Amino acid sequence: MFIIDSPSHDAYFNIASEEYLLTKYPKEPIFLLYMNDPSIIIGKFQNTLAEINLDYVNDNKIKVVRRMSGGGAVYHDLGNLNFSFHTLLGNLDFMDFSTFTQPIVSVLNKLNIPAKLEGRNDLLVDGKKFSGNAKLAKNGKMVQHGTILIDSQMQILSDALKVNPLKFVDKAVKSNRARVTNLIGYLPQGFTTVKFKELLIAEMQRENPDAEIIHFSATDIQNIEHLVKEKYETWDWNFGFSPNYNFKKAIKIPAGFIELHLDVHKGSIEHAKIFGDFFASESIHELEQLLIGKKHQLEEVRALLETIDLTSYFGKVDVVEILELFK
Repeated sequence: MFIIDSPSHDAYFNIASEEYLLTKYPKEPIFLLYMNDPSIIIGKFQNTLAEINLDYVNDNKIKVVRRMSGGGAVYHDLGNLNFSFHTLLGNLDFMDFSTFTQPIVSVLNKLNIPAKLEGRNDLLVDGKKFSGNAKLAKNGKMVQHGTILIDSQMQILSDALKVNPLKFVDKAVKSNRARVTNLIGYLPQGFTTVKFKELLIAEMQRENPDAEIIHFSATDIQNIEHLVKEKYETWDWNFGFSPNYNFKKAIKIPAGFIELHLDVHKGSIEHAKIFGDFFASESIHELEQLLIGKKHQLEEVRALLETIDLTSYFGKVDVVEILELFK
């Protein structure tokens, strides 16, 4: 087994490294650990916009990254330790999460913390979730990865993932907002995420005497950064990959009540309908048609709106007011 402690706190880099390692080590078992700066990690089959508080995420410069595996959205920061096991699929039970969560449970139990695996894929203490896990099978290998909440900023977690559920109607996987907790209240005073990482690495070395700690080479880092540029930091992967959905938003501004309905396919607007009690000197159908083919992305919509005389459609309004419809 190779044990790798990522040198990066960049979520794009660390999520990309999981895919890269599948290619570089097609047969070797790997245990990867990493910590990310504030970021939201989206499950592969989720509708990103339906999972995040977009304004809050943008205002706080929180990165949004889609991972290779299914499951729900999670928040990462430096109070959160992330682990990833890579092993040959072989005859392993794909739905068995216990094998690769046991080292975490063992470390905590040795600290007299009553952690245990419950349900399908969650680690709990006193009935509260501190770790969620996800899986994927690719190229003959199985990857199980998860989070461990040590001392994460819970208020930011809540605010970043908060969204109005009435805005979207889609078939994507919705995250289960389970009751979660940090482990810091159960750990010895002065305990840190880094300290827990060290204990977990030591536990893996005890369980796997032949394990070897390795580091990303300069070539590895270059290749991972290339994958970041090509995929993991792109809008097409993180937002455009989302399943088809219908978006609905209404606002009340001095010019009147305005309601927007969008049908979105692979991140792009296929159909738009605008309703309201505003006064328009031009047909609102013209604006609806201009929206077709545009990405449901604030930057792209803003660029379009800035080329249009919006007063001819809505009366006295500005771009910022109308842009609210698309959030």
